[in-house]
Amino acid sequence: MRSFCFHMILLFLADIPVIPDLEEVQEEELAMQVAAPPSIQVNRVLTYRDLDNDLMKYAAFQTLDGDIDLKLLTKVLAPEQEVREDDVSWDWDHLYTEVSSELLSEWDTGQTDREEALTPT
Repeated sequence: MRSFCFHMILLFLADIPVIPDLEEVQEEELAMQVAAPPSIQVNRVLTYRDLDNDLMKYAAFQTLDGDIDLKLLTKVLAPEQEVREDDVSWDWDHLYTEVSSELLSEWDTGQTDREEALTPT
C-alpha cells in the first residue's frame, strides 16, 4: 500500500507544472538565439560636381532653416578649380620666422611713416 501511495504521489506531482527559474530561461533563450548580421547602408559619396549641380538645381539648398536666403551666396560661389589648393606641409620654425619678419617690417614701416609725419618740412 505504501508503494502505491508513493507512486500515486509521484504521478500527481508529475502533472503539476513547474515554474522555471528566470536565469535558466534566459540562458536557454540566449543559447538558441543567433546574432543577426549588421545591416550597413552604403551611401555613395557625392563629388564636387554633383554637389554643385544639386546646389543650383534644388531650392531647398537655397535657404537655411527656411528663413535665411542663400541665393545671393550661391550665385557668387567660386568653382572648385579656383578654390582647390595643393597640400603644403608647414614647418613651425620657418612659419614663425616668416610671420615675425613680416610683422617687424610692417612695424618698421609704420614707425618711419609716423616719424615723417611728425617732422616739420
